[in-house]
Amino acid sequence: MLTSLVVMVLSIYIALSLDQLIRWLATTMILITVWGFFYGLELASTSLDQMLHWIHFEYIGISFAPAVWLIFTLRYTGYRNWAKPVVIIGTFTIPALTLFMVISNDLHHLHYAKTFLVTEGSPFPILGIERGPYYIIHVIYSYLAFLLGTIILWRRFQFSDPLYKNQTRLLIVGGLFPLVFNFFYQTGLISPLGFIDLTPFAFLATYLILGLAILKYGLFSIKPIAHSKIMESLTKGVLVFNIHQRVIDFNSKVKSFCKDPQKIRIGAQAEEIFKSEESLLRIFENPIEQILTFKPEGSDRTVRLEVMQINDKNSEQMGLIFLFDDLTEELETTEKLRKQTEDLQKLNDLKDKFFSIISHDLKGPIFGVKELIHMTQIGMISKEELLEMLPEVSKNMEQVAILLENLLAWASSQIRKEQVEIQEFDILQLIEQQKKLLDRIANEKQIEIKIQESEPTFIMADRNMTDLVLRNLINNSIKFSKPGSKVLLSIEKVNEEAKICIQDFGTGISPENLQKIEEGVSFTTRGVNYESGTGLGLVLVREYISKNKGRLEIESKVQVGTTFCIFLPLAK
Repeated sequence: MLTSLVVMVLSIYIALSLDQLIRWLATTMILITVWGFFYGLELASTSLDQMLHWIHFEYIGISFAPAVWLIFTLRYTGYRNWAKPVVIIGTFTIPALTLFMVISNDLHHLHYAKTFLVTEGSPFPILGIERGPYYIIHVIYSYLAFLLGTIILWRRFQFSDPLYKNQTRLLIVGGLFPLVFNFFYQTGLISPLGFIDLTPFAFLATYLILGLAILKYGLFSIKPIAHSKIMESLTKGVLVFNIHQRVIDFNSKVKSFCKDPQKIRIGAQAEEIFKSEESLLRIFENPIEQILTFKPEGSDRTVRLEVMQINDKNSEQMGLIFLFDDLTEELETTEKLRKQTEDLQKLNDLKDKFFSIISHDLKGPIFGVKELIHMTQIGMISKEELLEMLPEVSKNMEQVAILLENLLAWASSQIRKEQVEIQEFDILQLIEQQKKLLDRIANEKQIEIKIQESEPTFIMADRNMTDLVLRNLINNSIKFSKPGSKVLLSIEKVNEEAKICIQDFGTGISPENLQKIEEGVSFTTRGVNYESGTGLGLVLVREYISKNKGRLEIESKVQVGTTFCIFLPLAK
C-alpha cells in the first residue's frame, strides 16, 4: 500500500507536469497503483465480504491498464488514427465489460465461479477463487493488449537510432517483467501461500523505476513522434541505412524518388531498393560523404543525392544518410535565367550598335545634304552641279529612309512592345506594291524584279509588319545580287499556310552568318557595289514573322544565291 501511494503521487505529478504522450504512460501507472493499493487492502481484510468489496476497486486498474498501455504505444510510435472512435471503442469495450462482470458477479458467476476464504497454511486469511469462463476472456485480452503494445514498440524501433532503442528496451522490459510474474501466478508456478498474486508488486517496482527515470534523467524528452514530424516536414527525401545496408528510418518524401515506392520500408535492403540503380549501389562499396546527380531510370528528372556518414563517439561508421533533392525545377529556372541574361546582353549590344548607327550612318548622309544645300546657297556650287549630284544624293537618302524606318520599327517593337494587329489582306497586292517601290533601285543595278505567275492569296497577319518584312528581304536581295541578274518573287499555298519566297542569284550567305540569322544575332556585310548595311533588317524580319505566328526558312549557297521563304497563316 505504501509503494502504491508513492507511485500514485509520482504518476499524478508526471501526468500534470509533462505532455499528453507521457500522460498516457502515467495513466497506466496510476491504474496499476489502484490495483496495488486496493490489493493491499484486500490482503489486510479478514472477511470474505470485505475482500470482495476491495476487488471491485482493484478491477478499475486491472481492467483498464492493458487498454491504456496499448493506446500509449500507438501514440508513442506515431499511429495517426489512434484517436478515431473505432480504435478507442474497440480498445476499451472489453475492459469496461470486465469491470461490469466483476461488480455483478453474484448474479451470474461468469468471472469468479466460486470465492472462499483460505485460512489453513496462512498467517492471515486469503481470498481463494475458482475461475469462471469470462475470467479466461479477461486474461487473454490483457495478455494480448500488453503483447500487442510491446510488438508495436519493437517493430517501430528495432532499426532506429540508439536513443530510441534504449527507451524502447526499457519500456519493453518494464512491461514484460510483471507479465512474467502474472504468468507464474496464473499457472500456479509461483504463488506465495497458494493464492497471493505478485503481479501488482512487480508492476509497482517497474513503474517506480520508470517514473524516477522520467523525472531525473529526462526519459522520453526527445520523443520519436517529434522526430517523425521533423522528418515529414523536410522537403528532401531522407533514407537512413545502418552498417548492414538495411533501412532504419525514412520519410514519405523519399518514395517519390524510387521507381517502386513499396520497396522502401523499415528493414529493407539497399540492394532491393536500388536494384535498377547500379550507381547508387556502388556507394556502399566505398561509403564516403559525397554529392552526386543522376536521372532515375524511366524519368526525365534530375536528382541530387547527398550522402552523409553516421559515426559513433569513436568515429566508427554506423550507417549512411541519403538526402534526395529534385533539381529539375531549379535547373529549368537556371536555364531560363541564363537565356534571359543572354537575350538581355544581345539587346544591349544591339542597342549600343544602333546608337552607333544613328551617330554615323544616319548623321553622315543628313549632314552631307545639309552642307550641300548650304554650299549651293552661298554660291560655292552652281545649280547645274547640284542637279548632277541629285541622283547620288537621292540614292543615299533612300538608304537613309530604309534605315530610319527600320530604326523606328525596332524602337516600337522593343521599347513600347508593339502590338500585332492581325487582319485579312491579299499578300500578292502587297508584293506588287513593294516591286514598284524598289524597281528604280533594282534598275540602277540592271537587276530585274520578277513576280512569278500567282493568284490573289489572302493571309491573316499584321499588314505593316509584313510590308516591312517584304521590303527588307527584297532590298537585301537587290543589294547582294550581281548586275544583270534577277530577283524572283513567288507565292503558293502549302496546307494552311501561304509560302512567299524571294530568290536571288547573288553572293549568297556563309554558314556562319546563316547561324547568326537563326540565333537572332545582328551582323552586317557590304553589298556587291559596297552598299553599307546595319544588320537590323534581318533581326526585324525574324522577329516580325515570329509575332505573326509564321516561320522563316533560308536556303543559300555562297556565290550561287539565296532563297528566303516566309510561311504565314492563310485566311479561312
